[in-house]
Amino acid sequence: MNPGTPRNLKEFKAVIFDLDGVITDTARYHYLAWKRLAEAQGVHFDEAFNEHLKGIDRMGSLDLILASSPRGYTAEEKLALATEKNEHYKELIATMSPADLLPGAIEALDACRAAGLKIGLASVSRNAFTVLDSLGITGKFDYVVDAGTIARGKPDPEIFLKAARELGVAPPECFGVEDAVAGVASIKAAEMYAIGVGDPRVLAEADIVIPDLTAFSLA
Repeated sequence: MNPGTPRNLKEFKAVIFDLDGVITDTARYHYLAWKRLAEAQGVHFDEAFNEHLKGIDRMGSLDLILASSPRGYTAEEKLALATEKNEHYKELIATMSPADLLPGAIEALDACRAAGLKIGLASVSRNAFTVLDSLGITGKFDYVVDAGTIARGKPDPEIFLKAARELGVAPPECFGVEDAVAGVASIKAAEMYAIGVGDPRVLAEADIVIPDLTAFSLA
């Protein structure tokens, strides 16, 4: 692991959170939607396969799944499948509520606000605003970047650089919070300090790793 140098996070001017797997667990809804689509195309899909999709945008995830299919697909067919998956996913997340916030999420957001940090969200989900509204936390973010406003998904740094720009803060004065390898790579490529949420063996490129947001501290 490359733990970097622990920092007092109050030294930064902004924090940029990922959504899925950090603030809430929409991953299980994505898993169910992708599993139904994959199996309808004759592709075996399980939790291990799903791990490879973490932090990857919708079309990128679809390409990974269809690479295991015995047939080829036109661009039009891929677009139709991506739309089908998203419609199923939206049906699943329609039942979300503040009860679906992960432990420590509200406390972490409130601590950042109390410390005077600007707060951004960088999510490759095109449904980020819908999820935030369902969770009742839209107002806790100063700016939200979702997949609909960027050209390149994670691990490209574009999404974190755009969040920093819109927050009016230089990238080195930001830290990012991510649970996926691609997300951590995106943060580091943006020249930001990276906090990983999850397994330190997996998130080896993060500067520090915490098990979940209950362990989040600005000190």
